[in-house]
Amino acid sequence: MRVLVTGGAGFIGSHLVDALLDRGAEVSMADHLQRSPKPWFGEALLRGAQLYVADLRDLPALRPAFAAARPEVVLHLAAQVDVRQSVTNPAFDAQVNVAGTVSVLEAAREVGARRVVMASTAAVYGDPPDLPTSEDAPIAPLSPYGTSKAAAEWYLGQYRRLHGISTLALRMANVYGPRQDPHGEAGVVSIFSGLAASGGRATVFGDGRQTRDYVFIDDVVDAWLAASTSDVTGALNISTGIETSVRELAEELDLSYDFAPGRVGEIERSCLDPSTAAAQLGWRPAVPLANGLRRMLGALPSDVSRRAPAAPGVP
Repeated sequence: MRVLVTGGAGFIGSHLVDALLDRGAEVSMADHLQRSPKPWFGEALLRGAQLYVADLRDLPALRPAFAAARPEVVLHLAAQVDVRQSVTNPAFDAQVNVAGTVSVLEAAREVGARRVVMASTAAVYGDPPDLPTSEDAPIAPLSPYGTSKAAAEWYLGQYRRLHGISTLALRMANVYGPRQDPHGEAGVVSIFSGLAASGGRATVFGDGRQTRDYVFIDDVVDAWLAASTSDVTGALNISTGIETSVRELAEELDLSYDFAPGRVGEIERSCLDPSTAAAQLGWRPAVPLANGLRRMLGALPSDVSRRAPAAPGVP
């Protein structure tokens, strides 16, 4: 199978590229490479992955990559994922997540790709009344990030109806695991793990009772692999169905913390029902949070004490 992964140098994308190579797929990556590549990126190239440097907002620059790769399946993970940046710069967020997704869909259509799977998010639901939240819950995002992802999902449906491309959005809960950098737009598990390893203190925004559904990277990769070979369309939750508060996460890591005022656009409770993915993809999460946290801590670099951020929060 010929697969093109957008954002293949990123956290989730790099794990997915490795898994596809392990399974003998012909893998290409489209990435802007505006961040310094990590060691595993070079290893993927040595194993045969092809790289095309392109910004997904630039369709003319993206077309040659798709023409060269000739993908049967496109796994679209490149995105603007920082909720805070989406609040301060919603136009940029929309350019990447909405216009960028349309560019990917159009390039995929032009080369005859049969399937496009896109990374979506629990943020499309906003603060839903029912937890765990199923896929038929209302779409009511609180942040521009959630709004842009919801709009991108509509474009997936439009390309399916108009052009017959098989499309699926994977609404992922909070993904964590090795390779997630405890800086910038990193997830709270990565930030807290870095602080726990370095003996630092966390900053918790709000009262710390905000909940999230934390799903380990290996489980997420398995979901993407299942989605890439299926014919399921629409949207599926990729999650554990288990709520964990920010305070509980810090305590699981034996991490001390201080409080700071809450932030605009932050969801209070988030937990997704994964039962439809189990029924339609045959996928179920297998890694409990305690086990995933141990693996996360064990994979941290030895110099983490010098690199851990001083004042993290909850994306």
